[in-house]
Amino acid sequence: MTDLLQIGGITEWMRERLSPVFNIHQLDDFDAESITHIVTNGHDGVPHDLMTSLSNLRMISVYGVGYDAVDANAAAERGIVVTHTPNVLNNEVATTAVLLMLSCYRELVRDDEYVRSGRWEVEGNAPLTRSADNQKIGILGLGRIGQAIVDKLEPWAPEISYHTRSQKDVPYRYFDNLVEMAEHVDVLICITPGGPSTNKLVNAEVLRALGAGGTLINVSRGSVVDETALINALQNDELGWAGLDVFEDEPRVPKALRELSNVVLLPHAGSATIETRSAMGDLTVDNLLQHLKDGSVITAVPECRDL
Repeated sequence: MTDLLQIGGITEWMRERLSPVFNIHQLDDFDAESITHIVTNGHDGVPHDLMTSLSNLRMISVYGVGYDAVDANAAAERGIVVTHTPNVLNNEVATTAVLLMLSCYRELVRDDEYVRSGRWEVEGNAPLTRSADNQKIGILGLGRIGQAIVDKLEPWAPEISYHTRSQKDVPYRYFDNLVEMAEHVDVLICITPGGPSTNKLVNAEVLRALGAGGTLINVSRGSVVDETALINALQNDELGWAGLDVFEDEPRVPKALRELSNVVLLPHAGSATIETRSAMGDLTVDNLLQHLKDGSVITAVPECRDL
């Protein structure tokens, strides 16, 4: 059987499907020369030195849509195909983005604590919240998930703007300057890929432009937002609210961020439903099995589509 290196966890159902055709090895027990396939995830990826040491590696299957922890360009140069799991998680991540935005606008965490603590009974009604209707919403990264977010926001009648590297054929206002878009909108939703080109793209200047009445939502990668600048902006009333599903050094979240009352924090759970994770697992395995069968794959990352 073919030797497969497992990096990170996989579900029992994935293991059941892979075991009949792959010898599954862990990081503490494998022969570098025998490994031809890797199954990993968007967080753990494949360390560059490890990939370099696997002289017979042919394919890397990533469980997740983000693959910035895999050097796809280096893989493509060696003829190694990298796959990921797009589309099957679009709607779930979009739901999470909308959930975070609504939680910030309607102070869900604050008011939940208000009821649980008994303050409602003692102090009366909680302070008023904000309406999420008719807001100006900017999308940073209008790809498949970004469009799904826009679609799910439709009942709240938003005005949509977006910032990407190039303008798209869509009926929304395009900003080629992120700071200018942040100045214009009430909400900035980050759903751009991670990696060097977007590292700390949302910096102190962008956060100041978004302003004290603004809300930042991040369901992309923690690296996209300058976390130190974000904490400073939230602490100093330069930014109003933040809803975060991702962080710079997961699962370690700064104490200063955890102590803020104007944030909603999730444990990188954007696609974490039983149904969506099952679909992601199936596609991860399907890519491996198809490559083993005939050398083709279903969902190659853009850098590897010509292989």
